[in-house]
Amino acid sequence: MPHRSIEFADIEAARDRIRDALMLTPCLPSRTLSQITGCQLHLKFENLQFTASFKERGALNKLLSLLEEGPVSGVCAMSAGNHAQGVAYHARRLALPAVIVMPRGTPLTKISRTRDHGAEVIVAGDNLSEALQIALSTATTRGLTFVHPFDDAAVIAGQGTVGIEILEQVDELDALVVPIGGGGLIAGIAVAVKALRPDLQLFGVQSATYPSMSRALRGEADPCPDGLTIAEGIAVKTAGDITRAVVRQLVDEIVLVEEQSIERAVALLLSVEKTVVEGAGAAGLAAILQHRERFAGRNVATILSGGNIDLSVISSVCMRELVRAGQLQRISVPISDQPGALSRLTAILGDEGANIFDVAHDRLSLSLNPKGAILDLVVQVQDSAHATAVLAALAGQGFAAEEKPVR
Repeated sequence: MPHRSIEFADIEAARDRIRDALMLTPCLPSRTLSQITGCQLHLKFENLQFTASFKERGALNKLLSLLEEGPVSGVCAMSAGNHAQGVAYHARRLALPAVIVMPRGTPLTKISRTRDHGAEVIVAGDNLSEALQIALSTATTRGLTFVHPFDDAAVIAGQGTVGIEILEQVDELDALVVPIGGGGLIAGIAVAVKALRPDLQLFGVQSATYPSMSRALRGEADPCPDGLTIAEGIAVKTAGDITRAVVRQLVDEIVLVEEQSIERAVALLLSVEKTVVEGAGAAGLAAILQHRERFAGRNVATILSGGNIDLSVISSVCMRELVRAGQLQRISVPISDQPGALSRLTAILGDEGANIFDVAHDRLSLSLNPKGAILDLVVQVQDSAHATAVLAALAGQGFAAEEKPVR
């Protein structure tokens, strides 16, 4: 289906152009996540690409298209990480100099990996919009060809190859759920799947913090305000011009997801599928979890679009998920400040199968009796029922433990 300089034939050509240099990633059913979400769920593991993102597809198709047109002195790109790595890696493979502008606040792992792929990295701009203007200026000044992260027909065509693969890998698919930042991935997929399966329902997903495509389709021209999200890969303040036109015509619905849903999706993919997925890459699963009623009982696929996430973020997400699941509990316990009191308390916790995760021992508060102390404990338990049993066991041994919020 044609639309503003991109049509299905372009995506077929892109597939032929890039197939030997990229991985045909698996699209596999998840039995456990299907039970959790209430649908038959298939996961497309684009986080298994060499640079851990689908962005390689569009970047490589663009670079090869440029080389087909004539000599290229070098390329310049702007990205919060995944497009940067895709451009840098394939530019080096093709012996093209690459300069990448990355906004301040980009995860350090994405900056270091982009440099590791041989690109010159400029960290500048407080957000993607500012970094884009710096990249455009740099490209002009240094005579480089700018490779847009999403609003480019060749980039969109490369991303659209994901859609062809999914339809070949999953039979009788009812719905496909795709993360949206600037819209390159969903635009390419939309052109592909609607040409092959016009009846397939296509959902786009955006972080509620950065609903740029949703706003654009409602006619809101102002960029999204700055906000905090762990899905920085889709934290785009303004949707693309080409992409929004395709999305308006071909995408059935856009849903928004909250940070808590994205965090839960990242944690579930790690614990259930044993796969590392960044916030943006987990947005599709987050949508299926948060908007369960739209997908219940259906055959659904989503794309794990990237896996570049800082270890510190993974650690924080996992700990926060334990809190939400009731597996980390904070308890405050008054004790007498005398030998053996702490030992007796920890013995009770051990007998009850509670693991001490953190402990603070307060002797100095003026609200305490000089011969008393307060223990502030964070304990790991099986669930909230287990926590209740632990508190009861402490009370039975004379410890007036009180449950407190985990902060």
